[in-house]
Parts: sequence; C-alpha cells; structure tokens
Amino acid sequence: MKRGKATISAAAEADYLADVALAARFSELLGRAQAAEQAYRQAQAERAPGSEQYRLARSLDVALTDVTRAAYAAQRAEIGPRGYEDRIYHRKAKATPAVHAWTTEAERLLTLRETHRLTGFPARPEAAALEVAVARAPAGGHA
Repeated sequence: MKRGKATISAAAEADYLADVALAARFSELLGRAQAAEQAYRQAQAERAPGSEQYRLARSLDVALTDVTRAAYAAQRAEIGPRGYEDRIYHRKAKATPAVHAWTTEAERLLTLRETHRLTGFPARPEAAALEVAVARAPAGGHA
C-alpha cells in the first residue's frame, strides 16, 4: 500500500469545482429567494388574482430549489475533493463545525421549500379556466 497524499480523480476534481462555482453563488441565490418570497407574500396580502399568485409561488419554488442546491454544494465544497471518493474522509469531514453550519442551512432551506410545496401553492390557473372545483380544507383544526 502506497503511503502519502491521496490522489484525486479527474471526475472528483470536476465535481468539486462545479460545487465550488455553485456555492460561490449562494448569497446571490439566497437574495433571489428572499425577493421571490417578498413578492409572493405581497401578492397574497393584496389578494392578487390566483393566476398571478400561482406564478409567484412557482417562482418562489424555483428560487428555493436553486438556493438549496447551492447550500448542499457549499457543504460538499467545504468537505473538499477527497470527500467525493473516500467515504471515511467524507464522514469525518461532516463532523467539522463549518460543514455542520452548511448542513444546517441546507436542511433549513429544504424544509422551507417542502413546506412551501405542501401549503403555499394556490390553485392552478388551469383549474379555474376549466371551472373545476378545487377541494379546500377548512381553516382551523383537524376533524
């Protein structure tokens, strides 16, 4: 067995560089997600038409997906290129505070996106155009 510095494959290096590039855009993508949420909440407060709210909800979903991907890319970039091939190195690196911070942020964003997908979308515009009644749960508690 050869001792010394582990060599990194070209595929791992390429994946690492792609993750570094995406992670570098995290702040920009987070700003877009915040702006999309602001626009969607404003439309809800103004009781905008359903088609407009649906478009803004969809835009928010895309923005949350992009920023979540960037957070997970930042997590992988923080681990380093060796983590793509060496599972033990990957696991040890996940225990560091910097990786914990990115994991927490990525999971927070993922939860926000999933909550939005489950509760934040108005009826699709196509349903209104077809005059299809969309079932709505009563506000308040469960039966």
